[in-house]
Amino acid sequence: MSSETLTSSGYIKHHLTNLTFGQFPEGHEHAGHWGFAHSTQEAAGMGFWAINADSMLFSILLGVLFLWLFRKAAVKASVDTPSGWQNFVEWIIEFIDESVRGSFTGRNPLVAPLALTLFVWIFLMNLMDLMAVDHLPFVTQWVGEHLLGLDPHHVFLKIVPSTDPNVTFGLSLSVFVLVLYYSIKIKGIGGFFGELAFQPFPKWMFPINLILEGVTLISKPVSLSLRLFGNMYAGEMIFILIALMYGGGPVMDTAGGLLQLGWAIFHILIITLQAFIFMTLTIVYLDMAHQEHH
Repeated sequence: MSSETLTSSGYIKHHLTNLTFGQFPEGHEHAGHWGFAHSTQEAAGMGFWAINADSMLFSILLGVLFLWLFRKAAVKASVDTPSGWQNFVEWIIEFIDESVRGSFTGRNPLVAPLALTLFVWIFLMNLMDLMAVDHLPFVTQWVGEHLLGLDPHHVFLKIVPSTDPNVTFGLSLSVFVLVLYYSIKIKGIGGFFGELAFQPFPKWMFPINLILEGVTLISKPVSLSLRLFGNMYAGEMIFILIALMYGGGPVMDTAGGLLQLGWAIFHILIITLQAFIFMTLTIVYLDMAHQEHH
């Protein structure tokens, strides 16, 4: 999408709006019908059951890409003449295995595959942030306008799933469910409740303990989600702000290009670090769930 067709604020708002599919609310001309929202107001009015179609599409495609790439390495694995891709995949697996061994003290065959899946999948979702902010949205708008007859300003597309809090909360809540499951499985309901009610203060102060430990427990998925979302959202915002510099003359174009290159190089560290932090905290939380306190 050309920034010349919109104001700067409109350009930013358009790029930060998801392609939302849901049921139109009461009062809308298409009330009761399902369709794609034409504005952020319509998307908000669709309520809880609305789906950010772009986030779902890219996250699923990237998950399938991850499975295909690693399966390709496994199918063509060779002890005598390993390919470069096989060596790279083995290096990632060894890195994950060392991370799990260093942070997880229990015995659970699920933890290492889960850590590998989270790290690679989140990294791929974050990696989409390095694509030019206008390319895929422009293609989507062209398709919407010329093939579907839609107003291009009403065709939205966010290509970075991890800038959507629905995606990051989906990941963190999945981890949270596993933490609760293994906490109860390993410690029993009584042991799990005892950790919440009888620590860190004496047992007779269990209401205070329950509040403090309950907040600590609930904060795990919240912080896990918001940390990833906040960092990736801020990074995408900076890319969009830099994109606004283009079209302002040779000097602004050159400055924008240099800034974009510099931020992209630095952002490689950010997208990798955020995937690693999410994975590491998941391992730590599951390790805590497997520990019995007496």
